[in-house]
Amino acid sequence: MTFAYDERIDGALPTHDKATLVADLQRLLPGMHLLHDPEDLHPYECDGLSAYRTTPMLVALPDTIEQVQALLKFASARKVPVVARGAGTGLSGGALPLEKGILLVMARFNRILHIDPEAGIARVQPGVRNLAITQAAAVHGLYYAPDPSSQIACSIGGNVAENAGGVHCLKYGLTVHNILKIEVLTIDGEPLTLGSEAFDCPGFDLLALLTGSEGMLGIVTEITVKLLTKPQSAKVLLASFDDVEKAGNAVAQIIGAGVIPGGLEMMDNLAIRAAEDFIHAGYPVDAEAILLCELDGAEADVQEDCDRVVALLQATGATDIRIAKDEAERQRFWAGRKNAFPAVGRISPDYYCMDGTIPRRELARVLRGIESLSAEFGLRVANVFHAGDGNMHPLILFDANAPGEMERAEALGARILELCVEVGGSITGEHGVGREKINQMCAQFNSAELTLFHALKAAFDPDGLLNPGKNIPTLHRCAEFGSMHIHHGKLPFPELERF
Repeated sequence: MTFAYDERIDGALPTHDKATLVADLQRLLPGMHLLHDPEDLHPYECDGLSAYRTTPMLVALPDTIEQVQALLKFASARKVPVVARGAGTGLSGGALPLEKGILLVMARFNRILHIDPEAGIARVQPGVRNLAITQAAAVHGLYYAPDPSSQIACSIGGNVAENAGGVHCLKYGLTVHNILKIEVLTIDGEPLTLGSEAFDCPGFDLLALLTGSEGMLGIVTEITVKLLTKPQSAKVLLASFDDVEKAGNAVAQIIGAGVIPGGLEMMDNLAIRAAEDFIHAGYPVDAEAILLCELDGAEADVQEDCDRVVALLQATGATDIRIAKDEAERQRFWAGRKNAFPAVGRISPDYYCMDGTIPRRELARVLRGIESLSAEFGLRVANVFHAGDGNMHPLILFDANAPGEMERAEALGARILELCVEVGGSITGEHGVGREKINQMCAQFNSAELTLFHALKAAFDPDGLLNPGKNIPTLHRCAEFGSMHIHHGKLPFPELERF
């Protein structure tokens, strides 16, 4: 089975007369922009996982929370599925629409509502771009830490939905570690406030539950984020290696020595060459691998850590070590890494970006495994990853116009994710599951765990109307996939099996 669009998802949903829904919505919400003509719907057929497309039945672009609330109440009453979308930069198909559903676009909610520099927080709407938060907070000497490579475009609401990370998540954490409170609307249009501006609040940690839930439990309408003080000093070291395994060992040595870099990234030769040709970051194109290690904090501490890391890199076989001489070179070093994905897109007609996480100790084993799988499937793989926390992004190069290559890329990607699980890792680190990895969820979790996930989904969304067919596979699907034993021949929550 592939992760491409599954017709059973739409086929199991009730059919609604489109003209009637349009007329009723226009009457209910005359001020809301509603797209329904085919030529207006095509731009919303995919997210960043652009190889798979579905034309939504309707696209709603509300301007007010009241419109969102009314739309959700309408959808709940009519049993119409709703898929939320932010900037559309996701890479797991989490925002792919449904042919029988409404695509709820939250991009117009793009205001920074308030910045409190003394408390170190900002209240923002979900359509605010990730980088825009840091830009607005910079005047106060503050910034927002999570920095996905798409931060210039991705929205904070989508970051919450996917629990996004970035190159600095090793030290500063993922989205879940950098938000304090969210405002949410349920499928019934009921408002919820989860979390607080305090360090802790009573009750279950529903804020963490909603973060990374991929729009399946509620629609986020406001986020309170933590802002950090800009470090006094930040230095980036670029280390070259003639062997990928040596670079992997260097990562383990750095972390094992008690040094926690702000960022610790690895790229292999194929990714290095692509990035250098695109960005001209000054990367050594003859290196088999490079490490980018950023150390930040007080000036004296950074210098001490730099000395320690240089010694560790030399001891682990680095052939060359450079320290960015100024801020401009530091930014160039990072620009090469952050533009690695589009850079690879320049050397291949198509590429498929994977997102798995492994224990750092298994880095060399997994890299050898990827190399072997690459040869088996006859497709090149460029490796780019957050080496410090084991979050890997193998980029599988293929040509969708060549017969069978897309299917081989899918199968290779699935094998890589299953290898990550085999060594004690996870099928995702920050991109989410969406539709892309739904089969591999069967390899990651057992039937009891998936049953609990379905129970949580049903508690928030009993009719399964929010983003159906994503993230959590049914036990029936896992039985088909061949990765799970269904206990006693029973499928709990049979009402959810239609998805």
